[in-house]
Amino acid sequence: MTAMTVSISNSAISLDEAITLIWTEADLLDRRDYESWLALWTREGHYVIPVDPDARDHVDTLNYAYDDADMRRMRVDRLVGGHAISSTPAARSVRILSRFRLMEAGPAHCVVHCAQHLVEYKFERQRLYAADVTYRLTRSDADLKLDEKVVRLINAGDALGSLSYLL
Repeated sequence: MTAMTVSISNSAISLDEAITLIWTEADLLDRRDYESWLALWTREGHYVIPVDPDARDHVDTLNYAYDDADMRRMRVDRLVGGHAISSTPAARSVRILSRFRLMEAGPAHCVVHCAQHLVEYKFERQRLYAADVTYRLTRSDADLKLDEKVVRLINAGDALGSLSYLL
């Protein structure tokens, strides 16, 4: 059975379920609803932006972000608290997600790859970021949660500006 034909009848996480959660996450980030975004995550989950988009071992390589639950909380606190110069004023952003592929699926987890195009607007200037994103989603009870999000920027070799939002 290929990943694209995984059946809901065996309670595997479907591509439609996964896309719904991924689009929800994008909408929450664009609206800067960070508390709701935090609630989408498992306690053990990681938010990763590797410097090298080909890196697979995120523990032992350099990353722009490698956030566990505590670091995600601190990042959100900085973004909303006005204590970080990069978040004052907050940037407006719009994410466009496409090219969803279900790479692994089972009743307890799935892995989805997609493309993301993010437009940031701040200080009368637009910046564009394109990335390949990999999500690992897990089901606990009836809830589907983010367990890992790896944002592989296509221009990761260029230094990121001061991000006032989450990719």
